[in-house]
Amino acid sequence: MAGYLVSDTRKVTTHRFIEMKQRGEKISMLTSYDFTTAGIVDKAGVDAILIGDSASNVMAGNITTLPITVDEMIYHARAVVRAVSRALVVCDMPFGSYQVGRHEGVTNAIRIMKESGCDALKLEGGEEIIETIKGILNAGIPVCGHLGLTPQSINKFGTYAVRAKEEAEAQKLIRDAQLLDEAGCFAIVLEKVPAKLAAEVSKLVKCPTIGIGAGNGTDGQVLVVDDMLGKTQGFSPKFLRRYADLGTIMTDAIGQYVTDVKSGDFPNESESY
Repeated sequence: MAGYLVSDTRKVTTHRFIEMKQRGEKISMLTSYDFTTAGIVDKAGVDAILIGDSASNVMAGNITTLPITVDEMIYHARAVVRAVSRALVVCDMPFGSYQVGRHEGVTNAIRIMKESGCDALKLEGGEEIIETIKGILNAGIPVCGHLGLTPQSINKFGTYAVRAKEEAEAQKLIRDAQLLDEAGCFAIVLEKVPAKLAAEVSKLVKCPTIGIGAGNGTDGQVLVVDDMLGKTQGFSPKFLRRYADLGTIMTDAIGQYVTDVKSGDFPNESESY
């Protein structure tokens, strides 16, 4: 058995994403950035693993996702790919790797795929980058879109607040989703948008939608694994459900280790050669 609720051990593909939407099966996605975590996530039965550029925050301690590089994303993606046997592995293209133009975007996309071994790439944006997305798709690389709150554009928006609450922005999001769908994206992440809008978009497009802070009307959900496991502190958006408190568990365990070392209790006779 691949996971708690998953008996199908076949490799998840982009085609199976479409099939899951067609039969009304919700898609589960989580981030991972390292070999050990990705192996656990895959074994638990998650359908897709995202090597998010959130590694910039979670792994490197940056305030935004902007500083992370193509080389760093490849490093994380390569480690994740080595651990995964079932889940679809999707890697974010980082800021600056595709915004300049189609040629550079396709070149970087090919490099990430070749050097990481991942299954697909994710790009933020709609109409503004549609030609680049088409170029990447024409190169035979599956693309997952990303609309709504797009963290790589944080300096443009100036806030991480909910997007597309106003009619004009909502209509643009719908148009962008349709463009991505028509271009051939196998999925679209909808981040921090009103639940009603996300549900409407999900019905309009053929490809699955993956929500984060977008309500229950999307075709699937994604969370940052360190957030949902309670490893990160001080980040508690409304959409985040914590399934564990590993931060406290780890702190207590490490604290006990320190105590045992200081007291001379560790290692004891049975732990010595």
